[in-house]
Amino acid sequence: MAAAMGLVSCRGFGPWKSFCFRSVCVGSLGWRGGPVRSRSSEAVYDVVVSGGGMVGSAMAVALGNDAHLRGKKILLLEAGPKKLTKQLPKSYSNRVSAITPGSATLLNSFGAWDHIRSMRIKPFRRMQVWDACSEAMIIFDKDNLEDMGYIVENDVIMSALTKQLDAMSDQVEVFYRSRALGYTWPLPYQTCDASPWVEIDLADGRKLQTKLLIGADGQNSMVRKAAGIQNIQYQYDQSAVVATLHLSEATDNNVAWQRFLPSGPIALLPLSDTVSSLVWSTSHEHASQLQSMDEESFVDSINSAFWSNANHSDFIDTAGTVFRSALSLLMPAGSAARQLPPSVAKVDPKSRAVFPLGLGHATEYVQHRVALIGDAAHRVHPLAGQGVNMGFGDIACLMHHLSAAAFNGKDLGSLNHLLKYEQEQQRHNLSMMAAVDLLQRLYSTSAAPLVLLRTWGLQATNAATPVKEQIMAFASK
Repeated sequence: MAAAMGLVSCRGFGPWKSFCFRSVCVGSLGWRGGPVRSRSSEAVYDVVVSGGGMVGSAMAVALGNDAHLRGKKILLLEAGPKKLTKQLPKSYSNRVSAITPGSATLLNSFGAWDHIRSMRIKPFRRMQVWDACSEAMIIFDKDNLEDMGYIVENDVIMSALTKQLDAMSDQVEVFYRSRALGYTWPLPYQTCDASPWVEIDLADGRKLQTKLLIGADGQNSMVRKAAGIQNIQYQYDQSAVVATLHLSEATDNNVAWQRFLPSGPIALLPLSDTVSSLVWSTSHEHASQLQSMDEESFVDSINSAFWSNANHSDFIDTAGTVFRSALSLLMPAGSAARQLPPSVAKVDPKSRAVFPLGLGHATEYVQHRVALIGDAAHRVHPLAGQGVNMGFGDIACLMHHLSAAAFNGKDLGSLNHLLKYEQEQQRHNLSMMAAVDLLQRLYSTSAAPLVLLRTWGLQATNAATPVKEQIMAFASK
């Protein structure tokens, strides 16, 4: 036979372990069963990033900015057109991200944060989260009034990253409107005259090779699928409604508001003194109704969702009041004054949009010469605003190990350091995803016993300042 089958262990995390078969070339045929082609005319890159969204573009900029990777050939592949905003529109985009201080530090490390700050950005210094079924709430803030995070339009982040890519064109090549059709994977143990690199077939007929392929191509990642990496996924019975809202009056608007309704969380995120962004997670049917409502009904629904006490019960309120009084005696320093959210006056025309919600996690983040980052590796419910921040965390971790490998003259595509990235990020990301999923399930019910338990839990957490500080530290990375 021209090819024999070899058994290769596919690493997993925790219970996710399996084995898969790979072909081994032993003669004059390539492992795909065809003759080995001459690849002398194909461009060979040290790193190719597939996917030019926020995470993929930031990865490419980080690679091009690293001193230990100078001289390396780096390429960013993006299927869409170049996204550079010469002048921001007056209206705000309905797709925004809550950027943590850790993510801001990453973006600042390679110059993109300066571009963002010169465009549009709104810091928030307080976050108030409360239950629609009780008086329980938790308030996150800092004594020194430092920024807790920043609400930034996704278009602004993309424009900043594109500007930074333009400024480092001698370090990073970018192919816009370039779509990968397929990949040929090398084996860690070559037994014939096949290429040791990943080969990429582009839709325009070009062929490339790379020593390391980084998949940043979203939740439906072609890189992940082509590499045969399993993706554990779950579709929530929810959709998110997003919109740009105008407040009834101007305020400092430096608080991020979130209320847990039985149908899902609703969040109001500041964009300016008079404008906020809505993210309302609810049932598919209700989301469809919200999208089709007239403006007045839609605004009334939002204000009611933040202000109404229709889901309260006397028993829960009384039990919560007694418990809160006891806590105030034991931990008086932990109490914080409740603020009332601003009222909404109108919604930007055509800003309403709906998209389904789900959870996903790749059983492996890496293989030989392949690494996944961002939504290609994980997908999370938006209630904690951690989606893109987890992706930026992937970049920081992967860059740490790639930079060290380059400094030590190591092969960038080797599993030796890629596995360190996988272990560190899976540990962090799985903890975050489990916490977010637990919160989503815990608050998606109005059953009295669970409402009482979460009421007491939220009140106790709000009173325990050290616990809140630990939560903020974990979420701000």
